[in-house]
Amino acid sequence: MREESRHGMTLVFTGNGKGKTTSAVGVAVRAAGHNYKVKMFQFIKSPERTYGEQKSLEKLGVEMVQLGRGFTWTKTPEEHREALRKGWPLAKQAILSGDYDVIILDEINNALAIDSFPVNDVLPLEEVVETINKKPSHVHLLLTGRDAHERVKDAADLVSVMEPEKHYYDEGHPAIKGIEF
Repeated sequence: MREESRHGMTLVFTGNGKGKTTSAVGVAVRAAGHNYKVKMFQFIKSPERTYGEQKSLEKLGVEMVQLGRGFTWTKTPEEHREALRKGWPLAKQAILSGDYDVIILDEINNALAIDSFPVNDVLPLEEVVETINKKPSHVHLLLTGRDAHERVKDAADLVSVMEPEKHYYDEGHPAIKGIEF
């Protein structure tokens, strides 16, 4: 359901607090409610696991693709590099195709900020920024993850920073099913 006069926005949800992916899922739910075509790419999460947001969004007809290998410390750098090398072109093609109204690049900011192994040759910052700037005018693009690069934030129309004031992790509580995953 495309409104030809609609201007697609670029949104960035970043920061060290909880709620970046959750907020993106909320945008996906809202957009699906308006019959927008939505696709979500997850750059860190692995297709070897199933996630709560994945189950819910599938019911709403939202396409979701896990491109990653999991936390960066769970696999070798080469496994992560290969996942990014294969995943980024899929996301870029979807953005530039104009086939979607909303595209979410979940945890792409985390991927761009990896410094424990080289990523720029498989997920080039310059290409990400160029894609943001060249996306079709109707496409809403949402990028999540900690440590958003200044150039990504500069290219965005909205930047929201989630910062924790208090978190149960600090009290030793692990991630909670249904809340974190």
